Amino acid sequence: MTNALTTNPSILKWIEEKIELTQPDRVMWIDGSHEQLEELRAEGCSTGELYKLNEEKLPGCYLHLSAVNDVARVEGRTFICSEKEEDAGPTNHWMAPAEAYDMLYNIARGAYKGRTMYIIPYSMGPVGSPFAKYGIELTDSIYVVISMAIMTRMGKEVYAALGDSDDWVRGLHCKCDIDEEKRYICHFPQDNTIISVNSGYGGNVLLGKKCFALRIASNLGRNEGWMAEHMLILGVEKPNGEITYIAAAFPSACGKTNLAMLIPPELYREKGYKVWCVGDDIAWMRVGEDGRLWACNPENGFFGVAPGTSMKSNPNALISTKKNAIFTNVVHNLDDNTVWWESMDKNPPKNAKNWKGEVWDCTDGSKGAHPNSRFTAPAQNCPCLSSEFDSPAGVPISAIVFGGRRAKTAPLVYQSRNWDHGVFVGSIVASETTAAATGAVGVVRRDPMAMLPFCGYHMGDYWKHWIEMGKKLGDKAPKIFNVNWFRTDDDGNFLWPGFGDNLRVLEWIIKRCENAVDAKETAIGYVPNAGDINIEGLEDFDRATLESILEVDKALWAEEADGIEEFYGKFGDKLPAELKAELNTLKANLK
Repeated sequence: MTNALTTNPSILKWIEEKIELTQPDRVMWIDGSHEQLEELRAEGCSTGELYKLNEEKLPGCYLHLSAVNDVARVEGRTFICSEKEEDAGPTNHWMAPAEAYDMLYNIARGAYKGRTMYIIPYSMGPVGSPFAKYGIELTDSIYVVISMAIMTRMGKEVYAALGDSDDWVRGLHCKCDIDEEKRYICHFPQDNTIISVNSGYGGNVLLGKKCFALRIASNLGRNEGWMAEHMLILGVEKPNGEITYIAAAFPSACGKTNLAMLIPPELYREKGYKVWCVGDDIAWMRVGEDGRLWACNPENGFFGVAPGTSMKSNPNALISTKKNAIFTNVVHNLDDNTVWWESMDKNPPKNAKNWKGEVWDCTDGSKGAHPNSRFTAPAQNCPCLSSEFDSPAGVPISAIVFGGRRAKTAPLVYQSRNWDHGVFVGSIVASETTAAATGAVGVVRRDPMAMLPFCGYHMGDYWKHWIEMGKKLGDKAPKIFNVNWFRTDDDGNFLWPGFGDNLRVLEWIIKRCENAVDAKETAIGYVPNAGDINIEGLEDFDRATLESILEVDKALWAEEADGIEEFYGKFGDKLPAELKAELNTLKANLK
């Protein structure tokens, strides 16, 4: 094969087959060099796929608009194509592999005619690290190439790390006609293969992200004895320089990115506390040589939701977007060739185009940026990026935190009694719908471990894998907690201040990991004594309010137990006996 950057026979054979299938006019081997990427960015601008933004205000930044019918992940068209339907489980869509391949290849046949096939070699995790897993993505999109350059470790060193190994993930992406009726994102765990057709939106086409790093990797982790989780990783540094690392999982709209890049309150900053971001979205975790759980962020960038990101809500995230970033489906400010989105600041541009590329009047009540508009930014831009970000060994995890959005049920924070109980706590994670989301308010949506759309196999088997990991870790297992920043009063006002003040809760969690404070045993687990959470310097918040949001209402939890039982019913005999026992313990404790 001409100009090939590898002699790996499995890669060359697979690429030849896909060239024959898709019929590109041109084939380009991506080497990851700055020169090659600059050429592609210039070409993207000449075709209208990209817009170069103001080089003084946003150096190296570009705007990309996706098709109007292609603005989000499509869970209804995302399939796990395992050999047996029962392996995909009740929470995934399933298609038989032979049927899926046949359908997808018919859609992809000749799809690259008149186009270029870009061959992207990439690593999830630092190249050469024990965590690293490698992939090749074929695409006909310049947007995908330059985004993968931000989100992964991309370049020819991947081929050197792979050698002649066949252990790599195959990814084929074809824009086709961006036809939503023929849009599919399919995963073949037994073949380590992902195929995405008829989309150009990042979440469906940057195949290293949720497709590889969660759906395929969760399956690899089960087979190889490690974990791929939808979790942020952060380090809390105490004034004495000690750093404790925490992994945390939250469903969407529960403040995950804000926590990953938390800025300590002034009181804590003055004492010398710091918070370091290792990752904002995905954690790969394995048992280290010392028997502890070690975690690595397999990504190399942030793919964040733009609306709501501001210097007030998340300054570190906003600063991360200021150079070498890509903005998707935001407002284009024509006066100074920059970007804007809702809640960024209170000064919407007067002369602008909206996310559809239409002339936009900020006074007409319409949204300028799509609610799911995005920024793709290099992790290296983040002011609070951990010095351990590229560590091949990862970081040791002391605590795992789950959280949802509950108005009354879950207290501000509680700790599980042990690992199996912690798996139970993770399995029942839930959020209540808000008025913004749907007509019905307060409907409980379960999202176990925040993995519901991302687990690549049967959720019952996934919980069993968690329980087995606990056995491996034994007394070195991280302690498991649940937080709920969203308790409200009867008028729906949030009672806990949230944002940077969430460090006050993390401080208690760390003290529990160090056995430095006691806690009250309740029906649901260990709850703090109110005096052990520091509320010094909090305005409009007193000890009585803190005590109220630490309360465990047995009547509400009895309702919760019924909801859990109903949810568990979906998983039939795949529900691990340990979780059934934990539910029975909860019910007994509530009597």
